[in-house]
Amino acid sequence: MTRILTGIQPSGPLHIGNYFGAMRPILNLQERGEVIVFLADLHALTTVRDAPTLREYSRNAALDLLACGLDPERSLFFRQSDVPEHAELMWILATLTPVGLLERAHAYKDKVARGLPASAGLFTYPVLQAADILLYDADVVPVGKDQKQHLEMSRDIAVKFNEAYGPTLKVPEPEISEEVATVPGLDGQKMSKSYGNTVELFLEEKPLRKRIMSIVTDSTPLEAPKPTESSTILALYRLVASPEQVAQMAVDHAAGGVGYGDFKKRLFEATWEHFAPMRARRAALLAEPGHVDEVLRHGAHRARTIAQEVMERVRAAVGLR
Repeated sequence: MTRILTGIQPSGPLHIGNYFGAMRPILNLQERGEVIVFLADLHALTTVRDAPTLREYSRNAALDLLACGLDPERSLFFRQSDVPEHAELMWILATLTPVGLLERAHAYKDKVARGLPASAGLFTYPVLQAADILLYDADVVPVGKDQKQHLEMSRDIAVKFNEAYGPTLKVPEPEISEEVATVPGLDGQKMSKSYGNTVELFLEEKPLRKRIMSIVTDSTPLEAPKPTESSTILALYRLVASPEQVAQMAVDHAAGGVGYGDFKKRLFEATWEHFAPMRARRAALLAEPGHVDEVLRHGAHRARTIAQEVMERVRAAVGLR
């Protein structure tokens, strides 16, 4: 059976960009093979420096994933920090990862340019990501185009390890999924917690309406046609509305006579309705104290069984056994 691996970083409240860009593709993968999903809380330490906050983000991310349809009976779901082999394998891989490879990482340069501290953890982020993937003998790692370089780096690190120590690590196949959407944020840039332009996944009604009504638009007069290609409202509407509703909004953009405020109201209504079943499931999960913790504990136990087998091979290969 094909083993598919992916992770989500709990570095803030999950938003609709996370859902359409990562979570929904994960849920669809459950039909294809053995899916491994982890909460990348070790990665989150590069940006979250408060212990209660990180614990809250991790728990809420677990709730959100389960509410959105992740099935722990069909998928292996756990918290990264509950499997210490991630950190062990990272160090072993780091001893042979060229500095030049890490210096070429686009994500590192972008985050530092945006003011994130240039820590060693942020710099070596791709090595931990490689460990995450290689620790489970993953066959396939689905990523969006913005993560393509990191997956290629993981493959490079695996090849370098196997050249040095013999065939030990499985080199995963890349899968640059067209389904992985790049979702625009309130300002038109990619929706990202680091940009502060997100629409959180499970906002209450009034805060959700306020966020959507704050979408940045141009100064086109009400009576004039509105651009469709660059419309953040229309791009988000495509994700949550029916094809007929989307077609009508596109027609109304092109015809003029409808203001951005009206389009935003339609977007709010479609968004609220789209996530209604998930809000109900999340409320049900919250009513079962301890359920999420038990799911993560059970997942970590299963994950360590796989990880320890891989680490036995790695330790023997490098001379640590």
